Amino acid sequence: MEPQVRFCTSADGTSIAYATLGEGPPLVHLAPWTSDMEWDWERPEGRTFMEGLAEGRMLVLPMRRGVGASQRDVEDVSLEAQLADLSAVIDGLKLERFDLMGREDGGALCIAYAADHPEQVGRLVLWAPFVHGTDVVGPEAGRSLVELVRANWPLARRAMADIIFPNGPIEWQKWMSSYFREAVSNKVVAKHLEFTMRLDVRAFASRLEAPTLVLHRRLQRTVPIAAGRAAAALIPDARFITLEGDVAYAYFQPEQALKPIRDFLDEGREAAAGESALPEGMTAILFLDIADSTALTTKLGDAAYREKERELDASLRAAITEASGTPVEGKVLGDGVMAVFTSARQAIDAAQRCRDLGNEAGLPLHLGIHAGDVVREGNNVHGGAVQVASRVQGVAAPGEILVSATVRDLARTSAGVAFEDRGEHELKGIAEPQRLFAVRPGEVG
Repeated sequence: MEPQVRFCTSADGTSIAYATLGEGPPLVHLAPWTSDMEWDWERPEGRTFMEGLAEGRMLVLPMRRGVGASQRDVEDVSLEAQLADLSAVIDGLKLERFDLMGREDGGALCIAYAADHPEQVGRLVLWAPFVHGTDVVGPEAGRSLVELVRANWPLARRAMADIIFPNGPIEWQKWMSSYFREAVSNKVVAKHLEFTMRLDVRAFASRLEAPTLVLHRRLQRTVPIAAGRAAAALIPDARFITLEGDVAYAYFQPEQALKPIRDFLDEGREAAAGESALPEGMTAILFLDIADSTALTTKLGDAAYREKERELDASLRAAITEASGTPVEGKVLGDGVMAVFTSARQAIDAAQRCRDLGNEAGLPLHLGIHAGDVVREGNNVHGGAVQVASRVQGVAAPGEILVSATVRDLARTSAGVAFEDRGEHELKGIAEPQRLFAVRPGEVG
C-alpha cells in the first residue's frame, strides 16, 4: 500500500498537494505545518501510523500550503486561506461525507471546518488541539521565536526540534531539524508561527455537532495539555483521553494512539451501517451515572473533575463494546450513559466492568439494568423499558448494580452471579411497583 500524491488548486490559485492511501469510507487527516506526509512516510513509525489509519478506509492527507510538495512560496496563511485549501482537496475528491482528523493547529482548522460543514463531517478526532493561540505561546515568547527563525534559521531549527522531542531520541531531533531545512523555508515558518499566535477558533468549537475525540500527551510542550483540555471543554460532549509521554509528534509510538482513534471511528461506521448497531424488540438496557457528581466537582474542582469524567467516559464505552454492547450516541456521562445488549448476561457483564472502572477512577457509579421491548429511532432507542431501566439506576447505591426481576429471571443461570432480593420499589413515573435485585459475586444454586 503506497500513497498516491495528487494536486489541486485552492481559491487563491495556490497549488495544494495531497495524498490518498487505502480504500473505504474517507478519513481526512490534516497534519500540523510542522509535518509533511512524504517525510513522515519515510519513517517506519510514520508509515505504521498512516497504514493503521488507512485500514478499511481511504486516508486523505492534505499537505499544508508552503510545506513539502504544496506550493512553497506563499504569502497568505490566514484561517480563510487554509480552510479554502482543505475545501479544495475535499471538492477535488468529491467527498460528500467523511470523518476528519486534525493535529495541533491542523486540529484548529478542522474545528472551524467541521463547525461550518456539519452535514459533511461524521466524526472528529483532534490530537493535541488548541482553540486560542495564546494557550500555546505568549506574545513575547512568540515574537522571540519568530525573530530567531528569521535571524538564525539553523539555531531555530534545532530549538524547535528540541521542543517537539524534549527528551530525544537524538535521531528524531536530527530528523526533525532536517525536515525544517528541506521541507519548508524559514519565511513560511515565521508566517505559520505568527498565524498560530493570533489563531482563535473558540466560537467554532462551541457549535460543533460531530462526535469528537480529543487525545493529548500529558507532558508535551508544543501544545500544553491545559490547552487541549480547554478545547475539549468548549466542544459539546467531547471525549478526552490523556496519553503518557512528552513527544508532540503523533507518529512517535504509533500503537499508543491508533487503537483509541480506530475504536472511536469504528463506532461511527457501525452506527452508519443502516443504523443496524442498535437492536429493536426485546433488549437488555443498562443505565449508569456518576454518584454525587456535584460533591465530587466541589472536591476536585471543575477542570480536574471534567478531565476524569471524560477519561472514564471513554473507558466505559470501550468496556461496553468489549462486552458485546452498544453505547447509545448522544448519551454522555454527564447525563448518564445508556447501552443496549442482546442478552441480560451481556448487560450484567458490562455493568460489572463499568462498576470496577468507576471505582478505580474514584468516580463510583449508580448502575441499573432492565429488559423489555424497545423501538429504534435513528441512533437512539425508546419505550417503557428504557424508562424503567433509567429509574432502576436512579435508586442504586454508589457502586451498586441493581436489576429488575425480568433481568434476574433471564440471567439467573447464565450470568455467574448471585442476586440479592431488595424487595419492591415504587419508581417515579412507573405505574406498577418493581421488584429489584442487587448483583453479588457468586453463583446461584
